[in-house]
Amino acid sequence: MQTINTRATASYLALGDSYTIGEGVAVIDSWPYQLVKKLNAKGISTEQPKVIARTGWRTDNLIAAIEAENLSQKYDLVSLLIGVNNQFQGKSLEQYKKDLRSLLNTAINLSATGKSRVFVLSIPDYGSTPFGKLERESIGKEIDQWNQVCKEICAEFEIPFFDITTISKRASIEADLTTKDKLHPSAKMYSLWVNEIFEPVQAILTTSK
Repeated sequence: MQTINTRATASYLALGDSYTIGEGVAVIDSWPYQLVKKLNAKGISTEQPKVIARTGWRTDNLIAAIEAENLSQKYDLVSLLIGVNNQFQGKSLEQYKKDLRSLLNTAINLSATGKSRVFVLSIPDYGSTPFGKLERESIGKEIDQWNQVCKEICAEFEIPFFDITTISKRASIEADLTTKDKLHPSAKMYSLWVNEIFEPVQAILTTSK
């Protein structure tokens, strides 16, 4: 049975990198803000997200940044999207696995209801953008490999893993899905992500735990 908590406004923590802050688009057009806007439009009162993310961050950068924040609050919803810079900078997949497990444990600890309201987004395929077109095939294969690892670790933790990579691949034929830098997602791309994940996220927030 699903019930909407109308007594309080849900809090939301978004953890990640450039894809979470929305590099190249207005803050309100980033996917966490678009998600909150849609939740509120559907009658699920949700605060503007607390975002800990920066362009270029790897998993280790994010771990350090969260520690530096010294967060005392627990959040009703926690999202994680990280790893593309590990892959781009040639870091090891083994270190990514270790860091991802650490980040998932941190996300669970920062969630007011534990793992039940934590979710992960897959790494977009930047090989499908104009920026990555010369190495499109090799980048795509590596991103798929990293996402498979992420999916498996999320399954270990029993945390939802949402695939937005398939949508990101459309940038190879739809020019309006990237920003002016020809690399980062546009507001339109982020809206497609939100449409993809909205129903399960809504269920997470509207189901009593």
